[in-house]
Amino acid sequence: MIPRLFNRGTPRRRLPGALEPVSMARGERAQVHMLVSLLLDYPDAAWFARLPELERHLGAVPKPLAGLLAEFIDAATELGAAEVQRRYVQTFDLKRKCSLYLSYFATGDTRKRGTALVTFIEAYRAAGWEFEAEELPDYLPAVLEFSARSDDPIAEALLAAHIEGIEVLRAALESMDSHWAVLVRCITLSLPPVDQETQERVLALVSEGPPTETVGLSFLGNLPPFNPRGNG
Repeated sequence: MIPRLFNRGTPRRRLPGALEPVSMARGERAQVHMLVSLLLDYPDAAWFARLPELERHLGAVPKPLAGLLAEFIDAATELGAAEVQRRYVQTFDLKRKCSLYLSYFATGDTRKRGTALVTFIEAYRAAGWEFEAEELPDYLPAVLEFSARSDDPIAEALLAAHIEGIEVLRAALESMDSHWAVLVRCITLSLPPVDQETQERVLALVSEGPPTETVGLSFLGNLPPFNPRGNG
């Protein structure tokens, strides 16, 4: 799971500064995760059309996070659709350490990734949900939506279990002064604090990146948002 710790000529990068989680009720955390889920998705025309509605929900989340989310929405509105879309593709589609697929940080494109993806599907099912979306089941916006919409402890545990990948993503985005860094910061602020051992594993991933053994994942097909079992 952990890449080799030493690589000639590749200095270890600094971790992003540790964040003190914001105290919040379950309902507030659900609001934060749902808002970030929607804002981290691809910024198409529908994405821009719902920004005013999302902004109206900011009053239901703790002020520090509401401020970060408002900052993101204002910046996206000012930049405009074409520029936000260009930056989104340049960031999330072209940079390995900015992947929105959580299992990628631990497994990369290796044979272990298939098993990791099945684990996500089984977690959804254990909480009474079936995953029915075009994305892979470890897609961060989908996992955030699951955390927001399910009352099962499995939902929050699934997200918290991948704090290492989330922190690597935050480190990459913050190092680039990315527009999306504030969204991942909101996720970190909503989760339990990261211990020293996890910080060290994150540092290894930040320095080395995900494993690179490439294998086909076509057997998974298009595992496309999920719906509650029995509700469509």
